[in-house]
Amino acid sequence: MPEAVILSQGNELTTGQTLDTNANWLATQLWALGVPVRRMITAPDRLDDLVDILRQAAELAPIVISTGGLGPTRDDLTAEATSLAFGTGLVEDLVAMEQIEARYARWGRPISPANRKQALLPTGCTVLENRWGTAPGFAADVDEARLYFVPGVPREMRPMFETWIAPDIQERHQIAPPVMHTVRVIGVAESALEEMLRPVQVDGLTIGFRTKLPENQVKLVFRADVPDRVREAAVAEVRGIIGPKAFGVDSGDLACEVGKRLVARGETLALAESCTAGGLAAWLTDAPGSSAFLLEGAVVYSNEAKVRMCDVRPEDLEAHGAVSEPVARQLAEGIRQRAGTTWGIGITGVAGPGGGSPDKPVGTVHIAVAGPEGTFHRRLQLPGDRHRVRQFSAAAALNYLWRGMR
Repeated sequence: MPEAVILSQGNELTTGQTLDTNANWLATQLWALGVPVRRMITAPDRLDDLVDILRQAAELAPIVISTGGLGPTRDDLTAEATSLAFGTGLVEDLVAMEQIEARYARWGRPISPANRKQALLPTGCTVLENRWGTAPGFAADVDEARLYFVPGVPREMRPMFETWIAPDIQERHQIAPPVMHTVRVIGVAESALEEMLRPVQVDGLTIGFRTKLPENQVKLVFRADVPDRVREAAVAEVRGIIGPKAFGVDSGDLACEVGKRLVARGETLALAESCTAGGLAAWLTDAPGSSAFLLEGAVVYSNEAKVRMCDVRPEDLEAHGAVSEPVARQLAEGIRQRAGTTWGIGITGVAGPGGGSPDKPVGTVHIAVAGPEGTFHRRLQLPGDRHRVRQFSAAAALNYLWRGMR
C-alpha cells in the first residue's frame, strides 16, 4: 500500500496566523483512496528548508502533495526549491503561460511581470491546470516518487486535487480503498474501550480510537478484500461488547440520533436548563428538522425563573438549594407539563470556576428526565473547566434520555 507525505508551505502557517486546514482535508481524501499519510510537514517560506524537506519527502513516500508557494510574490518559492532540490532548472512553461494568459484575457486584465513568474516551472514537469485561480500547479517525478504541487488557497487546491491528483494516484497505484465503520460511544473512556476490544482479532481489520468530546469513536478499518459477512460480523461483535453506550454505527452524533428516535416514535421534548444555559437546546437544533420534536426550551438561571417557568417550589429551593435532586426533578416535570411534551429534561449544577462549596463542589450537576413512566434522576461530579462541565452535562442529559427511550 503506497504512503503519502503532505507538505504545507507558508510563513502564515508557521507563525500561527493561518490554520492549516489543507493538510487535514488532504489526509481525509487520501485515506478514502486507501493511501495512509506517513508524514505531515509544515515549512516556512525559506528556500534552504524547502529544498531539504522536498528531498526528504521524496525518499519517504511515493506520493508527495505540497500546498502553497505558487503565487507571484518573492516569498513564493516552490518552483525554485523544487528545481534546486532535484537539479532540474527552471523554464517558462508554454502550457502554463497559455493558461495564465487565457485566464487574464477572460478577466479583461493585463498580465503583470509578477504573474509571468507563475509560469516558471521545473524543467520536465507536468502542468496541472488551475481552472479556479491564476497559479498553475505541476507534478514532478523523482525516482520512484511523484510530487504534486498545488496552490494553498483551499477553493483552488481542493478541486485541483479532485480533478487531477486523485485520478492520477488511482491510475498509477491501482489501489482499492479500505472500508471504514465508525462506532460512536458515549460514557466510556478511550482507555476502557481499548481494553474491552483487545480480544477482537479479525484478519484485515485495524481498530483505532478517536476522542471527539463529548463522545469517543471506535474506527474499524477493513482491507478492501475482507468479505462483507466478515466485516458485518466484526462490527456487530464490537457493538455487542460495548453495549448500549454504543449509540450508533456510521451515524450522526448523539443529538442527531436522539432527534431521529423521537421523530420515529412521534414523541416530543422540552428543556429546562440552568448551568448549561441553552447549550443542550443549541446542540439539538444544529440538525435541520429539530422543530419536529423540540417544542420548548427555557434558560432558568435564577431561582425566580425556576419558580416562574417550571413551578419549582420555593421551599425546596430554600431547603436544598438550586443544585439539588428535588429541583432537577421539578425542572424536568415542570417544563414537560408547561410544554405538553412526551419528555422533559432538567439540568442544574455548578459549572465554575466559582460558586462551589464543600458539599457541592464545582462540577456538581443534577440531571432529571421526566417521561411517561416517571422521573429519573442522576447526580454527577464532572471534571474540567466551565466549558467542559457544561458540555458533559448536556451530553449526560441526552444520554440519560436516550437510555430512557429504549
